[in-house]
Amino acid sequence: MGGSAGERVKRRRVFYVPGYDPFHPRRYRELYRKEAAAQAAVSGYRLSLSPAGQGARYGWRVTASMEGARVVSDIEVLVWSDIVRASMSNGIFATYWQLVKTVWVYVGSGAIFRLIRLRKGPAIAALYPIVMLIGQLALAAGVLLALRFVVSAGFGMAGGGALAVPFDGLSHAAAGVAGVIGAALSLAWFRSKDKWFYAYYLMHDYAFTAQAQGAYPPVLTARLAEFSDRIAVALNEDWDEVLVVGHSSGAHFAVSALADLIRSGAVAVDGRLAFLSLGHVVPMASFLPRAQRLRADLAYLSARSELSWVDVTAPGDGCAFALCDPVSVTGVAPQGKRWPLVLSAAFTQTLSPERWRGLRWRFFRLHFQYLCAFDRPGDYDYFLITAGPRSLAERFSGRAPSRNRITTVVNRYRDIA
Repeated sequence: MGGSAGERVKRRRVFYVPGYDPFHPRRYRELYRKEAAAQAAVSGYRLSLSPAGQGARYGWRVTASMEGARVVSDIEVLVWSDIVRASMSNGIFATYWQLVKTVWVYVGSGAIFRLIRLRKGPAIAALYPIVMLIGQLALAAGVLLALRFVVSAGFGMAGGGALAVPFDGLSHAAAGVAGVIGAALSLAWFRSKDKWFYAYYLMHDYAFTAQAQGAYPPVLTARLAEFSDRIAVALNEDWDEVLVVGHSSGAHFAVSALADLIRSGAVAVDGRLAFLSLGHVVPMASFLPRAQRLRADLAYLSARSELSWVDVTAPGDGCAFALCDPVSVTGVAPQGKRWPLVLSAAFTQTLSPERWRGLRWRFFRLHFQYLCAFDRPGDYDYFLITAGPRSLAERFSGRAPSRNRITTVVNRYRDIA
């Protein structure tokens, strides 16, 4: 790998781009605090968190003693949770309309069938909210029919003689109203319990990606430009490394922000810029018809010498496209492709059997394991990477990609902007 191999990092600037998450960035600070302490106890290093340095937004400072050196790292969350919250403000019936449109995009374009060929796990995860929401609707319909039957039967027992005809009409009206109210309350109950089902949350997530068939909406395009500007400011400051971390859908947003930044000419070939993508879901967007910009950014970034790019996934993460080279499987790998270096976090090896048994069916939690502590850590250690004395380039210098990495071109749409 290129970069500043051999030079020790004393001061680092980290930018974290989260996935589709409506929560305040303090959630990531507290997650870092808790998991860093757990990893330090296992690995025998020391670190502490304090308020971020001057000029940082939504972040924190990490002071660490690791691998025989003291390092200061300022970590900042690049926030787009306000955009997420706005996209999740739809009501129940608007969400079902989103479901119809999203299914039309993925099925009509043929993308879902190619995604299944690539990795079944994330494709099934994409189908989960559809099945759950349809199931909830079916149960609500069952409530409607049951209430109609009960109310009609009750009126039938009460009516008779001269009142039979009026009672019959009234019974039909009352049964219909009771059924509709019952069905609406059932759907509202499911919506209120979505923190257990994740059906609405995931539906909004996939609908956000599919809303323009893979193209970025204007509000997100503007936010990515802000991200590029923030990173550019850091590159003009006295940091030994500027590390961008993108998790889940934040990985392909980081790709576009970094591609625009390098195109602008603001990045020198000095080994200071690094990119770590974690648990990526790039094909969910890049396989769609109008994702020309993302495909162009993937192709461009993969050949640049201005940065180092390491991609980490794990087959145990059913929500990510594990070990899939996002550039190659999209079908846009250029002649001089250099990146990413595709590595596995190998959850079944880096987590003890006890922890793996406790986590293996908690799919959403496993998707965040890249940001958490491992009780049997291997080469991948999120806290050494973000707070340790070696740059990303040096840490993985000479490392071969995972033997199980997938580079087969699966995508139908390969045109670029």
